[in-house]
Amino acid sequence: MKGAPDRVIPRCSTVLVDGKIIPKNKAADDEIKSANDCFAGNGERVLAFARRFLDPKIFDKKSGYPFEVKKWKSWAEVREYDKDIIGWFPMFNLTLLGLVSLNDPPRPRVDTSVLKCKSAGIKVIMVTGDQPPTAAAIAAKVNIISDP
Repeated sequence: MKGAPDRVIPRCSTVLVDGKIIPKNKAADDEIKSANDCFAGNGERVLAFARRFLDPKIFDKKSGYPFEVKKWKSWAEVREYDKDIIGWFPMFNLTLLGLVSLNDPPRPRVDTSVLKCKSAGIKVIMVTGDQPPTAAAIAAKVNIISDP
């Protein structure tokens, strides 16, 4: 699984550290949060990656297990296998593999364009799907806000 840290990390019960899987605990949570905050505070986009090995007795490729990715929201909170839910697969008790940050800088001259708009009395807003610290750092870089 990959996605926003605030969506992926709560689904993890273990963490991969130095090649070993350990239970996720307060120390691990603090370190993960610190890394995420550091990346996001620099205006970087952050993705969390996690995995879970599937039970081959249930999720058999040969039998053509009907994974259902289009309707996953209808069973997204179901934590245990239920043979009556066609296509279900586990999305909890994952192992967090790590965070990846991407530097996706604003386009050139956006900062000066924002200043020109503001001087003309135009209120500038930013719409984004980024997590709040990333959005704040980017908004500060392009002069939408003065203090992230």
